[in-house]
Amino acid sequence: MGSTARAEKAPAKINLTLRVLGRRADGYHVLESLVAFAGVGDALTFAPGGALTLAVSGPTAQAVGDNADNLVLKAARALAERIAGLTLGSFALSKRLPVAAGLGGGSADAAAALRLLARANGVALDDPRLMQAAQATGSDVPVCLDPKPRLMRGVGDVLSAQLDLPRLFAVLVNPGVAVSTRDVFAALNLASPAASGGVSSPTPLVSEGWGGEPTTFVAALAKDRNDLEAPAIELEPAIANVLAVLQALPDCRLARMSGSGATCFGLFPTNAAAAAAARTLRVGYPQWWVRATALGAGQ
Repeated sequence: MGSTARAEKAPAKINLTLRVLGRRADGYHVLESLVAFAGVGDALTFAPGGALTLAVSGPTAQAVGDNADNLVLKAARALAERIAGLTLGSFALSKRLPVAAGLGGGSADAAAALRLLARANGVALDDPRLMQAAQATGSDVPVCLDPKPRLMRGVGDVLSAQLDLPRLFAVLVNPGVAVSTRDVFAALNLASPAASGGVSSPTPLVSEGWGGEPTTFVAALAKDRNDLEAPAIELEPAIANVLAVLQALPDCRLARMSGSGATCFGLFPTNAAAAAAARTLRVGYPQWWVRATALGAGQ
């Protein structure tokens, strides 16, 4: 793409917890989620100058769909609406994450596009117009703009400061099924205690301010939940199988679904244990997408 091309990683977003606290009059759901980022993700390259274009390649590129609907282009246009004379150009996306998978891949790509545009145009990364463009692009884009562990609330528009969470070793697994976020929320029964409880209470493990000791932290995570897990399993029973297989692996401390699924994560005490679990899964379930990684800030 030429000597002026710039590259940016778009790390996968992992919802360690996810509570659905209610539904607003405009139909948007109010959430509270503890978010971390993985060491795996997509990659985006940008060459400034000329018309706004996007080329998509990579292992999961065929699942992306029409480029015209891609959040990378939507984010670029949203920023151009807010910054007069913004230099646009050509994006090239290497798509590596599964699509419609609960990993925020499209949102991470859009956030990476905003960072690339900001750097190419001499715009500070804390310029409020970047956050405004992120919010206009999608509810998960703001938390991906600066991919660090945070508590995300509201409709993705209320973010905590960066959290000091312990380094977590994980295996990410997607069984090869796509789950529609819209369908999962439609299947959610907001009248159930799990979906309506704790509206006024922040996540205890975050509000208590600790996070340096992994074993204690994971034990506290296990007491929390993902409210979208049950409705997602109703739509795709394969998710329950993934969780059961993960939980049965040696040294797996916690297995949970991320986001609206279908990707699940298992937490392990060491990098070696996570890598061994990933090897076991690849042999036993060669059709699954499996990655061993560390969770924390995007790498």
